[in-house]
Amino acid sequence: MIPAEVQQTKQRFGIIGNAPGLIRAITRALQIAPIDLAVLITGESGAGKEFFPQIIHANSSRKHGKYIAVNCGAIPEGTIDSELFGHEKGAFTGALSARKGYFEEADGGTIFLDEVGELPLTTQARLLRVLESGEFLKVGSSTVLKTNVRIVAATNLDMVKAVSEGKFREDLYYRLSTIHIEIPPLRERGDDILLLFRKFSTDFAERYRMPVIQLTDDARNVLLNYRWPGNVRQLKNITEQLSIFETNREVDGATLQGYLPQYNIEKLPARSTPTEQDRTFFEKERKMLYKTLFEMQKELADLHAKVEELTKGQPVQTTTITPSTQSVTVARSMALTPVTTAIPVHVPSPKSKTIDETEGEVIPNEAEYVEEQPTTLEDTEKETIRKALIRNHGKRKKTAEELKISERTLYRKIKEYNLE
Repeated sequence: MIPAEVQQTKQRFGIIGNAPGLIRAITRALQIAPIDLAVLITGESGAGKEFFPQIIHANSSRKHGKYIAVNCGAIPEGTIDSELFGHEKGAFTGALSARKGYFEEADGGTIFLDEVGELPLTTQARLLRVLESGEFLKVGSSTVLKTNVRIVAATNLDMVKAVSEGKFREDLYYRLSTIHIEIPPLRERGDDILLLFRKFSTDFAERYRMPVIQLTDDARNVLLNYRWPGNVRQLKNITEQLSIFETNREVDGATLQGYLPQYNIEKLPARSTPTEQDRTFFEKERKMLYKTLFEMQKELADLHAKVEELTKGQPVQTTTITPSTQSVTVARSMALTPVTTAIPVHVPSPKSKTIDETEGEVIPNEAEYVEEQPTTLEDTEKETIRKALIRNHGKRKKTAEELKISERTLYRKIKEYNLE
């Protein structure tokens, strides 16, 4: 028997289903709503996690305050701190005026952090401070501000695994998961699948002014036995497709299978994970590229010598590409950002060492360069960034301009290669 309070909540928020796991999650949300603690909601993508922060807020003492929902995964890493905590005028390029963040706006209310597992580690540290003391700093400010908000977070990640891999702070995880609500996936909700299909088909019939889609017995079995990796969101999408495209309003199992990825391989998403074959092909391409670069250096050096011989020792001004410049160009084009031109410098003779005018360092001959060259593309990229930072005395803005990449990309690469 479902409690009356749970039934009222389902009707108020449009929640369909009577599965024990769903009723248990709603009951737990109602129980902890009056208790002013942080809540962590976990469940697969598309399972309906977004309803539960609203249930908690509407049944708490903060129900007359603001409710702000933030999708952390949809905000770029470079602006997430500004969005959450605000910024002062001039804090960064484009900050033409001071701005309040979501935590300041939601003071006295509830803030819902969806996809909280996608937050950068630096932002996680700021969030932990808010949870512990209610204090935060705006970007570009040294003034400590206070906020009184209740934080409800949600994620579809395995948080224990994320903590063990160092992608999520352990202390923040324990602070958020003081109260934990788990939303069951659709495949575990039994006959709720049929209830949801009936609800969606009725809604779409009204929207598109068509007869309601009906299912045969074998089609119902297909629905109940399918794994629904996209959960309720996927079921709604499939129902809408059936409502639009099927002229026969009674759908059988064979027809339904044509809309499900498990039965129609053409509907499966393309594979994006690189295979071992892909990595081998990339490695061969990289080696061929290096070989071509060194052959070019040798040919250019020979040409330089012939020109000097023809001019009988008269100084000749030539503009060619050194191995180090080639590495810069390769690293930019393959790992950082598209580059259309390389930096012109003088090529030294293969048997001599010269001082590069732009860097002030000795350029080794070809044989020595082959021994000392970076062994991987990542090493080349790291060395390129390191030298650029030295040339610009550690000024990241000038370094980014020289490398023709964004400051955000440069910050990420500096952190990745421990160049701080």
